[in-house]
Amino acid sequence: MLKGKTEKTVKQKWALSILIVLLVSMLAACGAKDKAFNSSADEADKEKNGGNQAQAEQLGELNLGMLPSIDAIPFVIAHEQGFDKNHGVNLNIQTFKSAKDRDVAFQAGKIEAISADLVALAIYNQAGLDVKATSTTFGEFDLLTGSADIKEVKDLKGKNVILSKNTSTQYTVAMMLEQVGLTEDDINITEVPQIPTRLELLKNNKSDAAILPEPFVTMGKAAGLTVLSSTHTAEINPFILAIPQSVIDVKSKEIVAMYQAYNDAVDYMKTHKQDEYIDLIIKEVGYPTTLKNEITVPAYVAANQVDEKQVERAFAWAKSKGLLKKDISPKEVISNVAFDK
Repeated sequence: MLKGKTEKTVKQKWALSILIVLLVSMLAACGAKDKAFNSSADEADKEKNGGNQAQAEQLGELNLGMLPSIDAIPFVIAHEQGFDKNHGVNLNIQTFKSAKDRDVAFQAGKIEAISADLVALAIYNQAGLDVKATSTTFGEFDLLTGSADIKEVKDLKGKNVILSKNTSTQYTVAMMLEQVGLTEDDINITEVPQIPTRLELLKNNKSDAAILPEPFVTMGKAAGLTVLSSTHTAEINPFILAIPQSVIDVKSKEIVAMYQAYNDAVDYMKTHKQDEYIDLIIKEVGYPTTLKNEITVPAYVAANQVDEKQVERAFAWAKSKGLLKKDISPKEVISNVAFDK
């Protein structure tokens, strides 16, 4: 009996030992499997994150400085619709209330491309800054009045006109006056750099006329002001996108991509109803929501190069004002970086 019982006990111990070995083996196998799984997951995460990082590194960036006017709209649409990223660039758009504020940020290197004018281009290059016009932009200045006695530009003789000195607003007024046989000496100039302030002064009869861009033209007309002339009717086109040569040298691909996105935005606006993007324009450009039905979006065209005759005319005026003291040809300040591809 004792012998049989002993054999039974030995068998039980062996069975228990085998079971323990099997359990340990299973746990070890599971641990190895979990380790392998975790290792694979880590590798997958690294690959995924690495891919995202590589994609982010491939996406270049351009910092754009814009004034609250209609020439900013295609750039804003290009960014909001993702056309910029489709072409491999991220447009970081900053809006400034005045040209002087824009120039401060530009000269500080906070923005790389600006919605500018030919007069500013002359001033930059006179100061030794190698800045180029890479295209025109679709801007517009209108000369408005609130006086019933002023019907035409020639009626401004002896009147007060609000503008911003040494900018394309003064140049535009000068060209409009020239077309009717007047000069700047025939008017009284009041300098007001802040665009919204110009409109408020004009609405409150603090001046006889003021030169304004959109959206302030629409706001002025809604307030009862009338348009005497515009850059379109007077065939004056000082509007440009300006970029330093140093930026062009290192970001030519981003610049080309920006203009491709710009053209996509123009096509988008041609093929979509204004209601689909008007709220974005109101928000970004600054139209009052109450004037939503009064806004007319211009018939934008694809990006195109600056007219050399416009450069010559603007630079001649800048010279007459002492803003430009050296001879600079249009070819010296025009870059075809986006049009030679």
